[in-house]
Amino acid sequence: MRVILFPVLLILGLLAMGVAMALIIVVLAYPKLPSLEVLTDYRPKIPLKIFTADGYLIGEFGEERRAVVTINDVPPLMKHAILAAEDDRFYEHGGVDYLGIIRAAGANLIGGGKRQGASTITQQVARNFFLTGEKTYTRKLYEALLSFKIESNLSKDEILELYINQIFLGQRAYGFAAAAQIYFGKPLKDITIAEAAMLAGLPKAPSAFNPIVNPKRARIRQQYVLRRMLELGHITAAQHEAAVKEPLVIKRELAEFAVHAEYAAEMARQIAAERFPEDVYSRGMKVYTTLVKAEQEAAYNALRKGVMDYDRRHGYRGAEAYLDTKDFKSDHDEGLDEALLDIADAGDLIPAMVLAADTKQIKAYRKGGETLTLTGDALKFAARMLDDKAPPNKRLRRGAIIRLQKDEKGNWQISQLPEVESAFVGLSPQDGAIRALVGGFDFNRNKFNHVTQAWRQPGSSFKPFIYSAALEKGYGPGSIIDDEPIVISASQTGSQAWEPRNYDGKYEGPMKMRTALAKSKNMVSIRLLQSIDTHYAQDYASRFGFDAERHPPYLTMALGAGSVTPWQMVSAYAVFANGGYKINPYIVREIRDEKDQILARSTEVRAGDEALRVIDPRNAFMMDTMLRDVTIYGTAARASATLKRHDLAGKTGTTNEYVDAWFCGYQMTVAGCAWVGFDQPKKLGNNETGGSAALPIWIGYMSRALKDVPVQLPAQPEGLVGFGEGRERNYVYAENMGKIPAEEEAPSELPPADPSQPPSD
Repeated sequence: MRVILFPVLLILGLLAMGVAMALIIVVLAYPKLPSLEVLTDYRPKIPLKIFTADGYLIGEFGEERRAVVTINDVPPLMKHAILAAEDDRFYEHGGVDYLGIIRAAGANLIGGGKRQGASTITQQVARNFFLTGEKTYTRKLYEALLSFKIESNLSKDEILELYINQIFLGQRAYGFAAAAQIYFGKPLKDITIAEAAMLAGLPKAPSAFNPIVNPKRARIRQQYVLRRMLELGHITAAQHEAAVKEPLVIKRELAEFAVHAEYAAEMARQIAAERFPEDVYSRGMKVYTTLVKAEQEAAYNALRKGVMDYDRRHGYRGAEAYLDTKDFKSDHDEGLDEALLDIADAGDLIPAMVLAADTKQIKAYRKGGETLTLTGDALKFAARMLDDKAPPNKRLRRGAIIRLQKDEKGNWQISQLPEVESAFVGLSPQDGAIRALVGGFDFNRNKFNHVTQAWRQPGSSFKPFIYSAALEKGYGPGSIIDDEPIVISASQTGSQAWEPRNYDGKYEGPMKMRTALAKSKNMVSIRLLQSIDTHYAQDYASRFGFDAERHPPYLTMALGAGSVTPWQMVSAYAVFANGGYKINPYIVREIRDEKDQILARSTEVRAGDEALRVIDPRNAFMMDTMLRDVTIYGTAARASATLKRHDLAGKTGTTNEYVDAWFCGYQMTVAGCAWVGFDQPKKLGNNETGGSAALPIWIGYMSRALKDVPVQLPAQPEGLVGFGEGRERNYVYAENMGKIPAEEEAPSELPPADPSQPPSD
């Protein structure tokens, strides 16, 4: 009897000692537990958010991507999914689930280790706010004590609300509202049962069950949560069956924003960070830009189409890269998904690996898990790289990485990442508010903002400022100037002889200024600049916002040999659009704090304030008439023909050797500028002019920006005398009647020319 009694007493004694020690620890530790102020006065790190003027999210910046919601805004199905996955007895226990502990202990004892946990939602809140994730008995004890304290101070709904907003769910998402947006691109209130189950499965292991990184394991975890929801009576058998079958569309590239405006969002971020450097990424500031969603999307799509059209005109360059296919056991190997995850999408250009290829068809595994077979028209673009004579390092064969893109009919076709870059910016000429801005083809591939940072030669798109200067010197749209070859001798240039020529190599003799601008005649521009003096033109151009030092006073300035940015160009053209006022472009309208109180707001300055006037209203009017001729019968006639309106004005520009292509233009309510070129300047290709490469982008944007906008033409200002009709109409300042300078009045000593800068269109 004693042999049996002794071990029992020993065990009871050890248990008593353990209980006593635990009580001592509790008595000593409980008063020293941290204050719950961080919970009762919950102030999560809320990222900086950037919006369009009409309230659409375009950017989010901060270590934690979070969207705080109240418990009342959480849909019941989401709450049920969370409880089913994490703590189905949450509303019954007091912070620690003893039944869960016994169940987990039994499972761990059988399994021979700590394989199953029993942490409640309250314990997870305690851990996330106050403790580390280490798995020690001391930490578990403190976690339990904190849980009791939390339960005694907060209601169950308050605890669950903290959990829903604080828990980490992968992809920098903190909280279920942020996760719903990031993974599914929708607000929490709109998620389905299947999506709720997928999200609810993430807290256990956000990296292992991440549907972007590991879709198969995420699917298994989701099905477990759905099964638990069915067992607990949260969903019916029919709902369970439908949810299991529902295909989930995961935003693999986290394209959760409603608008493609990455370059503009980055500009807004920089402005906010400079203004509020201390806590800009954590206090929930909201920046409202001047962008208009519909116009921004139109600009983005127009630029992408313009670039892709250019790229297709110049042929397929072959495989982007190659994967070692020895690593894949079959055409459905999990490794294919993992390998393609490392290759970034570029908008709608989706990476795929070629599984098999010949001249008749290509079989490819698309990122996202779909195997496609391409034949017929889908192969035409890449046909020359399917031939045995194709370069070995570019030929399409098994393992080759290609890009797929859907055409207008929704069919997949072979495409490629373009090498050329582009930029577009549109603004309101009345106040300078930027309505659309696309700084490049793909922000994730190239963050260089070509709208504000790319200094390029403007070519003939700079001619209107030379013409405007000539109007101030007494010329008029009907003034006759010779379009004949001109030679600037070496003695006059100070270096070597310069023989500029027209873009098409043709000369038409004497012609009116308006005709010369419409046809972009270089000889006329040079003769005008000779007549008005290069230094005067240099100073005059600075009125429009150009940097004088970037436009040396040489005759080549007539051909746009200086340096500009698209930002400068659209601002300068706005002067003609608004009747002569220089407005400063701006992209941030206001910054608000987490309570929606205004912290900073842009000062509104509008055209009409005479303090902003930089050119005579009569000058602006005459330039408008000439620039409209460009879009009606000149180098940009495609604009009026496509948009079917006669109130468009602008100018094409193509620099020497087709290096830069421009179109800048406006209608009275909106101005826009498009540019196409390579980051490392090189030839775009024969006949890749401003009219063929850049103008289509401008037209694509304007087709949306001018939708439902009536045709408007400026009224003729006082002090201007007009005579003639239609294209023959001429205007002069009233005080200059009879004083129009003749061509022979050009200075006898010509200013220097830089012969290294020949013609533009």
